[in-house]
Amino acid sequence: MNNKPVFDYPLFAMGFRVFFALAGLSALALIAVWNSLSNGSLHIDNYFPATFWHAHEMLLGYATAVIAGFLLTAVRNWTDTETTRPDQLAALCFLWIYGRVLPLYSELVPDVLIAAVDFAFLPALAFFVGKPLLRTGNYKNLIFTCLLLLMAAGNALIHAQVLGFSETGAMVGLNLVLALIVTMILLIAGRVFPFFTERGLSGVICIRNPGLDAVAVAVSAGVFILLISGVSGLVLMLAALAALALNAMRVSAWYDSRIWFVPLLWVLYIGYGWVILGFGLLALSAYGIVPSSLSLHAFTVGGIGVLTLGMMARVSLGHTGRALKASNLMAIAFVLINLAALLRVLFPALLPGWYGGFVLVSSYCWLAAFSLFAYQFLPILSASRPDGRVG
Repeated sequence: MNNKPVFDYPLFAMGFRVFFALAGLSALALIAVWNSLSNGSLHIDNYFPATFWHAHEMLLGYATAVIAGFLLTAVRNWTDTETTRPDQLAALCFLWIYGRVLPLYSELVPDVLIAAVDFAFLPALAFFVGKPLLRTGNYKNLIFTCLLLLMAAGNALIHAQVLGFSETGAMVGLNLVLALIVTMILLIAGRVFPFFTERGLSGVICIRNPGLDAVAVAVSAGVFILLISGVSGLVLMLAALAALALNAMRVSAWYDSRIWFVPLLWVLYIGYGWVILGFGLLALSAYGIVPSSLSLHAFTVGGIGVLTLGMMARVSLGHTGRALKASNLMAIAFVLINLAALLRVLFPALLPGWYGGFVLVSSYCWLAAFSLFAYQFLPILSASRPDGRVG
C-alpha cells in the first residue's frame, strides 16, 4: 500500500519552489490578460475595476507570491525550523490561487466571499512566518510578520472601497502595499546583497553599515508616508532626494565593478538602481516636472519586476543545489525585464507621443522575460535536488 502523503512532492518541499512557480506563471497571465482587456479583445465581469485589478494583481498577486516564497524559505534557514508541512504549504498555495481566480467570476461568487478569500492569504502567511520566529525567540525578524499584517490592512482598504464601504480607500491601500513591498525589498537587500556579492566574487568583502541601513530604510519609508498623507511640494521633494542619496550610499558600499561579469549580481544591482531612480522621479513629480506615473512604474516594473526576477533565479539555483551561474537564456531574460522597465518609464518621458507603443512593447518584453524564466525554472522547481538533500 502506498502511504505517500498527497503533497509529498518536490514542488511542495519548500516555500520558494511552488510560490516562485506561481509567481512566474502569474506574471505571464497578468500582463497577457491586461493587454487583452486594454485592446478590447477580452471582456470579463471583474470584481475589481480594471485599473485596480491590474495594480492589485501586480502587488498582491505576483509580488506577494515572491515574498511568500522567499520568507517561508528564509525563516526556515533563520530558525532551522520547518515553516509549513507540505499539506499546509499546498493549502496556502490554493488560497493564493483562489484569490486570483474568484474575482474573475464575480457573476457567480458573492463579492464578500471574494474579498474574504483574497484577504485571508496575507494573515495566513504571517502566521506561518511568525510562528517559528516566536517559537525560537528570533524576535528581530518579526518585522517581516508586521509588514505582512500591514499589507493585509492595505488590502482591506482596497476591498472596502470595492464593496462600497469607503470612497477613497483603494488608492490609499494600493500606495500602502507598494510602500510596504519596497520597504521589505530594502530590508532584504541589506541581508542578501553583501552575502550574494561575496559569494559571487572571490576575495570581495562588502562593507556593512547597520546605521546607514537603518536610516536609509527609515527615510525611504518616511517618503511613502508623506506620499500616502498627500504631502507634496518641497517637503516631499527633499525627503525623496534624501532617500535617493542614502540608498545610493548604501548600495555603493557593496558594489564591486566585477558584478558586471555575473548576471545573477548585476540584475540585482540594476533592480536596486530602479528603486533609487524611483525616488528621483518622485522628487521631480512633487513639483509636477514629470508625471507621478513614472516614479510608480520605476518602483513596480523596474524595482519590483527586475529585483524579484533576479532573486527568484538566484534563490532557486542556490536552494536546489545547482551552480550559481545564470544560463544564457536567463541573462537574456534579465536584459528583457530591464528593457521592459526602460520602455515603461524612461521612453514615455522622452517621447510622450509614442506612449501607447512603448507600453505595448514593454509588455511584450515582460512576457518574454517571464516566459524564459518559466521555461528555465519550472522544471528545476518541480524536480528533486540533484544531490538528494532536502530543498
